[in-house]
Formats: sequence, structure tokens, C-alpha cells
Amino acid sequence: MGDSTTAGTAASGGDVVLRPVARVVGGRADVVDDDWGPVLAVIRLDGERFAPEALFGLEEFSHLEVVFHFDRVTPEKVESGARHPRGNTDWPLVGIFAQRGKNRPNRLGVSRCRLVKVDGLDLHVAGLDAVDGTPVLDIKPYMAEFGPIGEVRQPAWSTEIMRAYY
Repeated sequence: MGDSTTAGTAASGGDVVLRPVARVVGGRADVVDDDWGPVLAVIRLDGERFAPEALFGLEEFSHLEVVFHFDRVTPEKVESGARHPRGNTDWPLVGIFAQRGKNRPNRLGVSRCRLVKVDGLDLHVAGLDAVDGTPVLDIKPYMAEFGPIGEVRQPAWSTEIMRAYY
């Protein structure tokens, strides 16, 4: 994808250009929808921009939130309306913002994964649903206080689709 990723349009009308902070190394080579839980991968920070101290203290956290770019989704595959999740007509027709599919307008993914260890510029993780080579745009420690407050509600189809995801 190069050194930068166009991720959207700013209020001023200009492009928002994001430079990946890291890349996914290893894990899966191909995009597959399910069974991400046991997948081990490395998130390798850009050594030209960051030193290991950028990760100091991260090992104290059990999980990460990772923002990444679905760089393998071509612009013509991007959805802007409604579709059946995974093309399954047994599930309802829902808008792209009512699902977490990869064919999103800005092709941004957000994943929570388990941090196995920190080693220099490498974050060893389990359950990251991004494939080898994926540009990582941001990494944050997961904090319980940023989880949902109150009861979580979701439709039955979303529970069904996620049954085998992790």
C-alpha cells in the first residue's frame, strides 16, 4: 500500500492521510472469516519512526485495541449501502454501518486481541483478525473502563455470525 493510507475526508474537504505505525507479520496469509482466536501474529512497529520505548509499559496490559487498514479490499468492492452480512440471505439486509464487514467506506478495521509479549519493536499477539502485511494505523492498550457501560444489546444474527469468529 506504500507509506501512507488515505483513510477519509476531513471536515475541511481535504484528505486525511495516515502513515502506518506498524505492519502485521505472520499469522494468516489469506483473509478467512472465522477461527481467529488461536492465530498468533506479530505487530512490528516501524523502526524508522519508533524506538522500543514507544512500547514501554504496554506489557502490563493483557489486551490491545488495534486499528488497521483493510488494504486488500479494492475500492470497487467497498460497500456504501445495505447488504446481507457475508452474503447470507438468511440474515437481514443491513446497512454497512450496522455490521463489521471489511468492505467499509474507509476500509478501517478495529480489533481487540490478546498481548502475548513485547519484544523490542514486536508485539506478539493472539486473536488479531488481520492478515500478514496488513498496515496498522494505531495501537492502544485495552482498558476495561473503555468497554461498554450498561447492558449491551445486539440482534440474533450478529451473535450467530460471531459464534465461530474467535
